[in-house]
Amino acid sequence: MPDFTLFIAILIMTAIQYFMATRSSPLWGIIMPLGFVAVMTWMIITNQIDSTVKYTILLIVGLLLLIEEWVRGRKSLNNKRQIEMNKMKSHDLK
Repeated sequence: MPDFTLFIAILIMTAIQYFMATRSSPLWGIIMPLGFVAVMTWMIITNQIDSTVKYTILLIVGLLLLIEEWVRGRKSLNNKRQIEMNKMKSHDLK
């Protein structure tokens, strides 16, 4: 896979992960990491990744990136909810 295509695939994957993490249910954020593990495992089984060390490093780094996007999405959702609650409380006080 050319470097540019890989870069675009990673950007799309992290954007989808962030979008899914900002949904009301936190379980949506598990779809991308499970898909990532499945694809990486398929790649090592079909010998597209030639060493287990490379597989392990790519898997750990990829999962860390996806988990970080999930955490950012959850924080963003909680901040939006808190802002909305503050607006509702300020309107109740009037």
